[in-house]
Amino acid sequence: MSRIGVFICHCGENIGGTVDCEKVAETAAKYPGVAYSVDYKYMCSDPGQNMIKDAIKEHKLTGVVVAACSPRMHEPTFRKAVSEAGINPFLCEMANLREHCSWVHLKDDSTTEKAEELVKVLVEKVKRNQPLEPIKVPVTKTALVLGGGIAGIQAALDIANSGHKVIMIEKSPSIGGHMSQLSETFPTLDCSQCILTPRMVEVAQHPNITLYTYAELVGLDGFIGNFQASIKLKAKSIDHDICNGCGDCIAKCPIKKIPDEFNAGLGTRTAVYVPFPQAVPNKPVIDRENCTYFTRDGKCGLCAKVCTKGAIDYSQKDEIITIDVGAVVVATGFDIKGTDFFPEYGYGRYKDVITGLQFERLASASGPTLGEIKRPSDGKVPQNIVFIACAGSRDPAKGIEYCSKICCMYTAKHAMLYKHKVHQGKASVFYMDIRAGGKMYEEFVRRAIEEDDVNYIRGRVSRIYEKNGKLIVKGVDTLLDAYPVEIEADMVVLATAGIANEGSEELAQSLHISYDQHNFFAEAHPKLKPVETNTAGIMLAGACQSPKDIPDSVSQASGAAVKVAALFSKDELTRDPLIAYVNRCGPPTYSTCVGCFLCVSVCPYLAIEKEQIKDRNGNLIKEVAKINPGLCQGCGTCVALCRSKSIDIYGYSHSQVFAEVMALFNERSLENV
Repeated sequence: MSRIGVFICHCGENIGGTVDCEKVAETAAKYPGVAYSVDYKYMCSDPGQNMIKDAIKEHKLTGVVVAACSPRMHEPTFRKAVSEAGINPFLCEMANLREHCSWVHLKDDSTTEKAEELVKVLVEKVKRNQPLEPIKVPVTKTALVLGGGIAGIQAALDIANSGHKVIMIEKSPSIGGHMSQLSETFPTLDCSQCILTPRMVEVAQHPNITLYTYAELVGLDGFIGNFQASIKLKAKSIDHDICNGCGDCIAKCPIKKIPDEFNAGLGTRTAVYVPFPQAVPNKPVIDRENCTYFTRDGKCGLCAKVCTKGAIDYSQKDEIITIDVGAVVVATGFDIKGTDFFPEYGYGRYKDVITGLQFERLASASGPTLGEIKRPSDGKVPQNIVFIACAGSRDPAKGIEYCSKICCMYTAKHAMLYKHKVHQGKASVFYMDIRAGGKMYEEFVRRAIEEDDVNYIRGRVSRIYEKNGKLIVKGVDTLLDAYPVEIEADMVVLATAGIANEGSEELAQSLHISYDQHNFFAEAHPKLKPVETNTAGIMLAGACQSPKDIPDSVSQASGAAVKVAALFSKDELTRDPLIAYVNRCGPPTYSTCVGCFLCVSVCPYLAIEKEQIKDRNGNLIKEVAKINPGLCQGCGTCVALCRSKSIDIYGYSHSQVFAEVMALFNERSLENV
């Protein structure tokens, strides 16, 4: 006979302000099978949990229903409490009175009635719950880090330094990401490469890190602790085990006019190339799409002739390797909008309208102008430069409602770098609002305005056009109520919006993780689980989640690394047993499964396989479905589509769900359900 305890939480005013919790407790006490019912202000507090434990012992309860907040947040807390009192944790259920009732309804008798029904439903369910034991699976103590920017580098080093193996893959020929393209970093104006390069070298030399550049993830199967990653190693056409990085092939390559991605299109490179001087690994690859040998049926081959080591290998092919990993850190970074996204600023027609990243390359000593600020159109030093903040960001009309976060700060940095290099030049900044939320950030912006004499104009730019060889920037100054404001500029720099990488939507779908409307990857909880995803074992780090500066990216990467290290701290992983199963009904067939295997075709986790049922003589009777408890995530897709109703889910069986529905309709006695 069931003896259910019902515990109603007020959650301060979150529930108690809308729902009459005392009445709900009184009503619940009358439900069949309920032996004890009480309400309390904060049930998740220590006194509230102690109340549950005492009631279990005093009233000899066989099951517990806690009506409170989201089970996603508090269910582990209450299940632990009932377990300490001697009840199987899976005999505890939570009714969500906050999200399902108090937060979505006004204070009214009908709201309280709905709360009573939610409790009644869970009482009927817990009556039919069965004691379950957690599933234990072994953990592969190797982490996969996707992306070799500063976030990926930090995560990889932290995991490796904790004593675990790391596989890092980067789609470019070198690690470093966008940080390697920067000239200096705010708010300290220290050299970006000076602080990044040692970390890049450490990754390449760390004994616990295996680095694959010019590679990409093509598939991820499995589950937390037991993933199988399929990685494509793209053909570099150069044997890096032989190559000594002398650079003779680069110097002799006749194809020299390919737009340089590292310099944001402002310079050119050869078909055989190393992305930048500090690249790791510092060995070239051949761009097959532009190499004459591959585009003209074997003609040229000059690089092979000059290579004294014989490292050139035109016959190399893409290779797919499979690696077992226990956790994944996604640190794939971000991209920026190009100037062609802004018709009002010239459709990308004007060479001297550039992005902030292009300005970084102009200011960098390793850039196309060796650190001199020069106009892309004619190579002259601009004497009057205009910076436009919020180019695309915070602009619903362009579909980018969010703030890109880093633009205010790097715009101030760019203005300061310009003034430091062109002392007599004039710098103006059009801005909407200055958002400098970080340590020493506000002081940095004030320094640009007060010490470097940068002219900040609060207002939007409506149009840029060319007149007499000058770019006319037309806008408005809302502080001085001046309209229009027109500035003759030699060069315009747009602080364009930070956006998700191309292909991020496809990557999210292959990893089975959530993403938002802008294709940034979504965290499991914005406050309590900021580095985790809804898919257990997959973490987020850096600007793949949203635009971030370097300190935030590094902090999040270290947070993700700690989560991975915590996972790897145990030899076995314990997870909830709320998974699907195929029923068993005794010999000789052992199952009502008819072997249609529709469940196999629809399972998103590839958790269902075929099992042969044989008689004592070894003769095949039939094939039935078998569920791998390690892979199954309990989504229920197979249950819904099983034609013979042979599949059920522990904790959410057909009888339990039917009892919940009938509790709402109250059309028949539930005692025999």
